[in-house]
Amino acid sequence: MGPRLRAAREQRGATLTGVSRAAGISLSTLSRIETGRRKPTLEVLLRLAKAYDISLDELAAPVAAAGPRTPVPQRPSDDKVVLPLTRYVGGLHAHKHVLPAVDAPPARPRQVSHDGYEWLCVLYGQLWLALGEQDLVLSAGDVAEFDTRTAHGVANAGPGGPVEYLIMFGPQGERLRPRTTPPAPGRGAR
Repeated sequence: MGPRLRAAREQRGATLTGVSRAAGISLSTLSRIETGRRKPTLEVLLRLAKAYDISLDELAAPVAAAGPRTPVPQRPSDDKVVLPLTRYVGGLHAHKHVLPAVDAPPARPRQVSHDGYEWLCVLYGQLWLALGEQDLVLSAGDVAEFDTRTAHGVANAGPGGPVEYLIMFGPQGERLRPRTTPPAPGRGAR
C-alpha cells in the first residue's frame, strides 16, 4: 500500500507536507505509511483518496487491478527504474527494470559482481550486457543467464527508445529449471 500511495502523490507532483495538510494527517504518519512502517486505517485511506481525487477502490485495489504502477528510481542519481514483482522472502525474486532512452551510445556499463545467479529477458528495446570481457546486445525476446560472480553491467544500447527487461535473481546455485516433460515416476509434480 505504501508504494502505491507514494506513487499517487508523486504522479500529482504533491509533497508530503502538502498532502498531509490537505488530508489532515500528520507528516510523520504519512511518511511512515508510504515507507511501509505503518498500516493506514480506513479513515486515513478515505482522506488520502479524497486528497488524490481517486476512488477508494482504485487506491486499495489489488496490484493487478490497480492499473499501471508508477516506477520509482532505485537511487536518486540512477535513472534506472526498478519494479519489484515478488516479495523479498529469500529464494528467487523478480524485478522489472526500465532504462530511459538515450541520445547517444553510452560508455561501457560499469560492472559489479556478487553471489547469486541471474536470468534476464529483454521485453522492449536493445540492452547492452557487459558480462566479463564479453559485450552482448540483446533485443526483445532475447534472454541471458549467468553466474553473478562474473562481473556484469547493463546499459541502453543506444538511441531508439527505452529498454525494458525482466530479471530473476536467486542465491548462488538456485537456477531456473526448464520443465517441458512430466516428472519421472516416483517424483512429485511441482
